Amino acid sequence: MKSFDELWIELSTKVSEGDPNSGTVSAVTAGVHQIGKKILEEAGEVWLAAEHESDEALSEEISQLIYHVQTMMLARGLTPNDIYKYL
Repeated sequence: MKSFDELWIELSTKVSEGDPNSGTVSAVTAGVHQIGKKILEEAGEVWLAAEHESDEALSEEISQLIYHVQTMMLARGLTPNDIYKYL
C-alpha cells in the first residue's frame, strides 16, 4: 500500500528514467489526449462502482483514477504541490 505522494514519487521516477517497458512512460508519451480519455473512462467506472459494486471494487476504481490523474500531472509538468494549494 502506498500514499498519493509515494505513488507520485514512484511514477515521476519512472518517467524521469524513461524506462521503455513502463506503462507509465508509455502513457505520458502518448500525451494528454489519450490520458484524458483514460481519466474519463475511469471516472465513469468509479461512478458505476459506487452505484452497483462493493466498497472494495469502488476503492480499486478510485485508485485507478488517481493513477491516471497522476499521469496527466506528469504529462503537463505539474507536481502535487501545484494541486495541494487548491485543497
